[in-house]
Amino acid sequence: MKGTPMIRTWFLAAAMLLAMAAEANAGAAGPSVVPKPAVAPQRAPWRPPGGLSQIPLWPADLAIARPELTGPEFTSRGGPGIAGRPVTMILNVERPTMTVFPAKGANTGAAVLVFPGGGYRALAIDLEGTEVCDWLTAKGVTCVVLKYRVPGSGHYWNVACKCAKIPETPMALQDAQRAMAILRHRAAAFGVDPERIGVLGFSAGGHLVTAVSNAETLSYAPVDAADRENSRPNFGVALYPGHLWSGKGLDLYPFNPIRKDGPPTFIVQAQDDPVDDVRHSIAYFLALRTAGVPVEMHIYAHGGHAFALRPTGQPITRWPVLVETWLHTIGIL
Repeated sequence: MKGTPMIRTWFLAAAMLLAMAAEANAGAAGPSVVPKPAVAPQRAPWRPPGGLSQIPLWPADLAIARPELTGPEFTSRGGPGIAGRPVTMILNVERPTMTVFPAKGANTGAAVLVFPGGGYRALAIDLEGTEVCDWLTAKGVTCVVLKYRVPGSGHYWNVACKCAKIPETPMALQDAQRAMAILRHRAAAFGVDPERIGVLGFSAGGHLVTAVSNAETLSYAPVDAADRENSRPNFGVALYPGHLWSGKGLDLYPFNPIRKDGPPTFIVQAQDDPVDDVRHSIAYFLALRTAGVPVEMHIYAHGGHAFALRPTGQPITRWPVLVETWLHTIGIL
């Protein structure tokens, strides 16, 4: 499939968040367009299910970098989506939040901070967010969904210039680090062991897993006592990550540093992923291996992109069982 990895990443995000065009063949001849599915825009900010509350990441009176919004925050639900079910996307997130889903049954003390994907343009909040918590909380793991700032909050494809851009302020990384700091600072209140908090993300969210795992320092000036906490996770799970492979050999983009003391990492991707080339995962795996970071990777022959946790007949959708086993082997569960 032709086109740069960044172009393909944005194309999938645009197709999901606007439920309009799927520009999968963005070669020199230009994109192909498929008919748009039905979409149900809801002109209201996202609200978590089950009466749970969103926790603001930043004080209300604190000025933070503002994404290039096209309007107020709203959700858009399109179908048939993934595995025959629609996907809910959040657009125009200006004030980020996190939502804590408490562990059910016997609390293991472990927690996972979840980063939905969407090309750093939008957030697949159910497919790659709340549905992850349905799985984890049933295993006794506290699950936290991060609603980070979009659009343009990380390395993204800019439609106006038809080029890849890196924002002046790493808004998504700031939100991820701040959420991790708050989780550790309030661990006792959440029933969480502060030394067993990991991150899990999909696509652009998978890249955010790598960014928060390898960041040398805080990407913002400390705000309060929470920012004295370690903002790096104890483990990371990256699913079909993008924004990593430079397109040259098996080199990472230069803005993706690798720490030798990074957390144990688990990677899953499909070889036939038409959006983020499998070399994103392979390049990251090799970089971690070279640095001596514990890493486990599973590459499946089939699965495409954005399969998330919705079960199908494809073996790749059974990846949660592998993650559970891995969490036991590294002493988290």
